[in-house]
Amino acid sequence: MTSTSFRKWMAVVLLFSVSWATAQVTENNQDDFNEFMYKRGSAYRSASGTPGPDYWQNRADYSLQVRLDEEKHVLAGTVQISYTNNSPEPLPFIWIHLEQNRFTPDSRGTLTTPISGNRYSGDTDGGYTIRNVQAQLSKRGSTPNSRYLINDTRMQVFFSEPIPAKGGEASVSMDFEFKIPEKGMDRMGRLSVEDGTIYALAQWYPRVAVFDDVVGWNIEPYLGAGEFYLEYGNFDYKVTVPYDHIVVGSGALQNPKEVLNKELQERMELAASSDTTVYLVRPDEVLHPELTRPKQEGSLTWHFRIENARDVAFATSRAFIWDAAAIRLPSGTLAMAQSVYPKESDGPEAWGRSTEYSKASIEHYSQKWYEYPYPVAVNVAADINGMEYPGLNFCSYRSREGSLWGVTDHEFGHNWFPMIVGTNERRYAWMDEGFNTFINHYSSEAFNNGEYGSNLNQTRRYLNWLTSEDREGIDTYPDVANTANLGMIAYMKPAMGLLVLREYILGEERFDNAFTAYIDAWAYKHPQPSDFFNRMENVAGENLSWFWKSWFYGTGNIDLAIERVVTYGNDQVIILANKGEVPMPVKLGLTYEDGSQESLMLPVEIWQRGDRWNYRHSGTKKLTRVEIDPDKILPDVNIANDSWPTNIYK
Repeated sequence: MTSTSFRKWMAVVLLFSVSWATAQVTENNQDDFNEFMYKRGSAYRSASGTPGPDYWQNRADYSLQVRLDEEKHVLAGTVQISYTNNSPEPLPFIWIHLEQNRFTPDSRGTLTTPISGNRYSGDTDGGYTIRNVQAQLSKRGSTPNSRYLINDTRMQVFFSEPIPAKGGEASVSMDFEFKIPEKGMDRMGRLSVEDGTIYALAQWYPRVAVFDDVVGWNIEPYLGAGEFYLEYGNFDYKVTVPYDHIVVGSGALQNPKEVLNKELQERMELAASSDTTVYLVRPDEVLHPELTRPKQEGSLTWHFRIENARDVAFATSRAFIWDAAAIRLPSGTLAMAQSVYPKESDGPEAWGRSTEYSKASIEHYSQKWYEYPYPVAVNVAADINGMEYPGLNFCSYRSREGSLWGVTDHEFGHNWFPMIVGTNERRYAWMDEGFNTFINHYSSEAFNNGEYGSNLNQTRRYLNWLTSEDREGIDTYPDVANTANLGMIAYMKPAMGLLVLREYILGEERFDNAFTAYIDAWAYKHPQPSDFFNRMENVAGENLSWFWKSWFYGTGNIDLAIERVVTYGNDQVIILANKGEVPMPVKLGLTYEDGSQESLMLPVEIWQRGDRWNYRHSGTKKLTRVEIDPDKILPDVNIANDSWPTNIYK
């Protein structure tokens, strides 16, 4: 060996004596890759992420009749709940949500609202009046019971004897009424416009809480940010309103001949098969009910029905313009998109395109993820920024153009999460808001060749929040989270996580296979976070504990770095470092001196033994540039160390 060769050899030895040791000997990161929560299977929930052989859930079917008092802004009526106990234990009582009790001065929600207020502020002159409660087993000879307790937004109804396990049936009935709040926590309420009042009715009837195999009764109070968790069932409901009102609701209208005149019935029939928007009530007909309604005095009762749903909502007003178009579903069946809005919202740059947006949104999600199950999809203009219910949205009457597309698409996306996949919104907001924000990205890119587009894939727009000392984890319960953080921890960060999983970690085909398998497995059921994690891992064939733990259950960040590139014989060695708290596969974009380019992916397992890794790149072509994540998918918090050479090494 010549002296020159010896010096070169020693230089390489000295270089790697430090970097090799720190990369592969002195540190062990196995804890990052270990299971972080109980994900083992049981008879109820399998380890593969599907419902187990003994999975059960209870059922609640509803029959409702209500009447609107427009002078007093009061809704009053009766509810009959048919409850089926499929659980393995008898139930001496059931819990019912009374969310209208949030609108009282001494409710927990009112008392936990900051003095300055927030999105979830609401009126305080409302609340339920409950009368004539009766609970009774369905079996012959059972004794009715009228005993109940009400505490804040929860009602406990007792039976004379327990509802039998594994299929026992019972009924609960009561009369109720409440003053409709003007400000209903941005989820329901009433809006005065020039031609009348728009009533957006949600959380309007006593609703049975979920009893499940995880915590038993899910009966957290209704405070504000936490939304809903409800059982599935069939709903049959009738709404009596002044004759000149239009009513739209979750489900199919059962009595069109009783509430629509012949002309309006013909228009609806035309709209049912039309790919373009058809007026049902034209702008110039709003104040002329004689042109569209079958009677000109008194009241009309509108009858709706929806099956296998977890909730219903409706809207009523004499101020509605009403239009509709057909929704074409992959199976060949048709549903109907409808929009109702006042003249203040009319116009081709505003709600005049609402039905077009609704149709496109429903058709996209049906084609890509799971077919839409309901007969109608109604978009209602109201003084609500955006809120979803099965088959019906409330969106801001002020929204226009891209903002109207965005809110319409987002709220209809919620029909998949949590209306079809029935997660617990009050605890796990990220499992509906985040999943929905994720699928919204692809629908927005697809709509009208990207007319409005999406910036979710520009993940580095959010680095200021990701590095903020005030950030919180995705797993923070919504009612506990700082309101300023809710948009990130419920919507954006989980959506970015799914984007990274699809576009960077798994690839589109493996992700889509797993994600659709999750939807198929848990449609009309109640998955937990561990069920989602298990299903994704089993179908994709990848242990992703490191990802769930660091991104969904932590506040750490991604910071992958190239420390340098050195020559090693005829090869080059790329010295990498993980300077953040989130391990991640390393996608490298390589540029050669002849101008050619290629990419390669190093697996996440390179970080199991430490926070540095040396990759030996063999080949006859010399590297002139190396870049981590060339497509800029990752929200890497330090872009200065993502490429080689940097200015310091030039």
